[in-house]
This record gives sequence, structure tokens and C-alpha cells, in this order.
Amino acid sequence: MALNYVWIAFFLISFIVACIKLFFFGDTTIFTNVMNGMFESAKTGGEISLGLIGIMTFWLGIMKIGEKAGMITLFAKGVNPFFSKLFPGVPKNHPANGSIIMNFSANMLGLDNAATPVGLKAMQELQEINPDKNTATNAQIMFLVLNTAGITLIPTSVIALRLANGAANPADIFIPSLIGTFISFISGMIAVAIYQKINLFKLPVLLFLGFFAGLMAALYFGLNGLPPKEIENITGLIGGLLIFSIIMLFIGYGAVKKINVYDAFIDGAKEGFSTAVMIIPFLIAILVAISAFRNTGCMDYLVNGIGSLVALAGLDTSFVPALPVGLMKTLSGGGARGLMVDVMTTYGADSFQGRLASIIQGSSETTFYVLAVYFGSVGIKNTRHALVCGLVADFVGLIAAIFLAYIFFG
Repeated sequence: MALNYVWIAFFLISFIVACIKLFFFGDTTIFTNVMNGMFESAKTGGEISLGLIGIMTFWLGIMKIGEKAGMITLFAKGVNPFFSKLFPGVPKNHPANGSIIMNFSANMLGLDNAATPVGLKAMQELQEINPDKNTATNAQIMFLVLNTAGITLIPTSVIALRLANGAANPADIFIPSLIGTFISFISGMIAVAIYQKINLFKLPVLLFLGFFAGLMAALYFGLNGLPPKEIENITGLIGGLLIFSIIMLFIGYGAVKKINVYDAFIDGAKEGFSTAVMIIPFLIAILVAISAFRNTGCMDYLVNGIGSLVALAGLDTSFVPALPVGLMKTLSGGGARGLMVDVMTTYGADSFQGRLASIIQGSSETTFYVLAVYFGSVGIKNTRHALVCGLVADFVGLIAAIFLAYIFFG
């Protein structure tokens, strides 16, 4: 229901602003620009969805092998002490637990191509135990919010873009981005826990969070000071080795269990194709609405308004030019990436604004995109408190990124 109101608001506000520009400021091209942008976004949405078919087909085929071989169940048993506290509605050792932990792992390593199909598989498995197929369960909401606020240990793509834009030390945003994404993850977890009355002060949850804190510390001491190219090579090696090892583990375990791994792969691959096609309307719907909001200048007005309020309060406004990245990241990952590059081009990659834009990009996620795609893939219409909790995580993450930028580079 929340997405319905947000979707209507995007179009209504955009139309009103476009009419004001036409009738009061004589901008006769505004509606042409808006419609061109909407058509282009619709095309992009279709291309993204169709582009997912190959990777979805492959990954859900691999997941089906793991499911039939029993590896997913073993993964679920391993994380059950933690997940039973965070997802109390999911039965013990349910396959969804294994899919969720694989999704989180892929997100941490920045492996979007692996994270999305595994995440959609987890959502489908959670939907199987959903008594009301149109309404999101507590477990689905918790998974979605933690996914949108997911921890990214190393923002490889951001470091690469900073390198391309002439940063003296492209990896200097590594530590603040790491801290920022962890804060966003924790805030999302707390927001959902408050709604669902989940007690997070339990040993398995605290151990889980402590494990991630230790992992971040290990990465910091292990990678701090290395050249950007070496960091990129190391993270690429870690990600590739981990994912290919999981593939071989599933196939090898399936062979030992004497299942027909090829037939199992084909069965799962068929699901991947249908899932990729199913999300097309949901993805296009949200991208077109975002395009209208952006091309009418509403995003610029919002940012300028925030800047004026900050100035009136007598506070430093150096962070304002980077705000569009944070606001856009909630709506569109590609749009935010373009804005980040624009900020670095305008102010310099090593400027405060350029570094802040990079931290925001490396420590936040595309909430509206994830909600539309994941809930759309299983036909969820009533998302309950998922959007609110996701936006809380985004807002806290954005504020944290600004404070971290001032601490490290201010």
C-alpha cells in the first residue's frame, strides 16, 4: 500500500511542477523532456530485466542443485541459531535460511550478479510459507530491509570510479564507507525489530554482529594502505574464489549424493527465466515514476530546499552538493552512480564533496528498486512497514555518511 501512495505522489508532484514550469515560466519543452525520459526509463527497465535472464537462469539452476543435494539445508542449519531470533516465523532449518545467508554473503562482497537471483530465490521460499500471498510476512520484511541496507565490505566499483576520475588515493573512502554501511544495516535491523517486537539483545544476534565487526576490522588492517589496484585484485580474488567454490561444492556434493545434477540445474534454470520475466512490469513502474520526478527538476528543488534550511540554521553547507547522490541512491543505483561522477567532475575526486558522494554511494542501497523487484517477483501487494523501515535505514545511513565524511575529511 505504501508503494502505491509513493508511486502516485511521484507522478502527481511531477505533473504539477511541469505545469508550473510551462504556464508560469514558459518552458515549452518540459513535457517533451519528461516523456522522453519516461520512455527511456521504460526501455531501461525492460533491458535490465531481460539482462537478468541469463544470470537468473544460471544461479537458480545452481541453487536447485544445492537444494536437491541438501546443501541449502546444511547452510540453514548453520545459521539457524541467529536466524531463529531474527526470523522467528521461519521454520527451523528451512531452505530460505540458506538462501538468505548466501544473498547476504554475495552483497557483502559486492557481487550483485550473484546476490539478486539468490535473493529472489529466498523471497520465493519465504512466500511458500506465507499464509496470505498478497501481504508481506514479518520474515519477508526483515529480509528485504536487511537486503536494502546490506553490508558491503569493499565498495570496489566506487574505488574504480574514483581511480578513473583522478583521485590521488581512490581507496581513501574505504573505511568510512565500511562504517557507514554497517550503521545502515544495524539501523534497518533495529527499525524492523521495533515494528515486529523482536528482542535483539540475545547472544546469537550479538555474536553475529560481533563477527561482522571483527570482519570489518580484519579487512581494515589487511587492506589499509595498499594501492587501489591491489585492493581491486584482492577483492576480485576473494569474491571469485568464494562463489566458484560454492558452485563446485553444490555440484560435487550433488554428485556424491548421486543426484542428476544436470537435470536439477535445468529444473532450476526454468524458474530463473520465468522469474526474470515476471519482474519486468514492477521494475518499469518504479523507474518511470522516478524518471518523471527527476526530469521535472523536483529532485533539484528538494536538495536546494534542504541547503537553504541548513544555511538558515547557520550550519556548514559543504555537504549539500553531494546530497543528490544519497536521495537518488534510494531510487536508482545507476542514477546515483551518474550523480556521483558528476560531483567528482565538478568539485574534484579528492574534494570533500567528491569523497562524501563516494562514501554515500558505497554505503547505501536502492530501496525502491529492491522492494519493487523482490516483492513483485512473488506478487506481494501489501508491503506493510517494509518501505518505512527501508527508508529509515537509508536516512540513518545518509546522515552517518555525512558525519563520517566530516570526521575523516572535514
